[in-house]
Amino acid sequence: MQLSTSVTKMLGIRYPVIMGGMTGVGTVELAAAVSKAGGLGIFAIHNAGTPEKGREWIRQMKKLCPDHAFGCNLTILPTIGAPPPYEEFARVIIEEGVKVVETAGSNPQKWVKMFKDAGLITIHKCVTIRHAISAERHGVDIISLDGFECAGHPGEGDIGNFVLQAKGAKVLKVPYVCSGGVGDGKQLVAALALGAAGVNLGTRICATKECNWPESYKQAMVNASEEDTALLFRNLHNTARVFRNKTAKQAQEIEKNKGKDIQFTDLMELVAGKRGRQAEKDGDADGGIWSAGQTVGLIDDIPTVQEFMDRFMAEAVETIRNLNSVVLTSGNAKL
Repeated sequence: MQLSTSVTKMLGIRYPVIMGGMTGVGTVELAAAVSKAGGLGIFAIHNAGTPEKGREWIRQMKKLCPDHAFGCNLTILPTIGAPPPYEEFARVIIEEGVKVVETAGSNPQKWVKMFKDAGLITIHKCVTIRHAISAERHGVDIISLDGFECAGHPGEGDIGNFVLQAKGAKVLKVPYVCSGGVGDGKQLVAALALGAAGVNLGTRICATKECNWPESYKQAMVNASEEDTALLFRNLHNTARVFRNKTAKQAQEIEKNKGKDIQFTDLMELVAGKRGRQAEKDGDADGGIWSAGQTVGLIDDIPTVQEFMDRFMAEAVETIRNLNSVVLTSGNAKL
């Protein structure tokens, strides 16, 4: 079985499913599992720590899935300390012959030109239509259109995917994929119906055997409802959606009490990446903040990536068949 769209043809993948490049959890092993299961696995190269280690990760990825497409993510965001050496990471991606790159965060113009000049296919994550149009102008090949339901940074516009994806179909010229809140095959079909050429998965892929998160994190997602995420940093205009654990609730309480007077330093100790990484090592799902989208409400188990993908696509096909059985009964309607 193969579900063909403009995105599958462009990327050389079997299914219109892309794994978003995720900080921390976006590893080579998880990305390789997605690629081998028929999607496009993407790992965040800055997770490697250094550009040369990133080079090793790319070579490892090539060995793990020599016959499958994959990509690297370069996310450029504000940092507490010194920023990663983004240009060095970008050069490594180009030098190692990676064919697909996903960018996120700041204005992609500089990076898109750099990657396009080297012949790479570029994907850029956008949370608003105006950002998507701007990325399109800069030459991006595929837009990852990220709705308010998503994990990580949903932006400040609060636009859900039911409107965002439909608007994308009206105004975008390049293919786009629906990102944020996607967890089952019915949603893939809905995304295609709205005009997307595929979907981007983050949170749902984290609740798989191959993900490097501790079992306590995965079980917390299984036990969660769609209400178990929290929005942080709203008054700092850098909104982030995370799992609603004890640390997130503490941070929310501080934000509520400080109101418009909130400073990042008021939250820094709670939300620091170092604290989050230590919580992961300790298997403490309440020890630090970790990104999770509203998709947690759709997670019931922890399969392998292959098991998940098989089920995901089977559900999509069954949904399409069920839709084909719908009969228009209006007197003037014609199929």
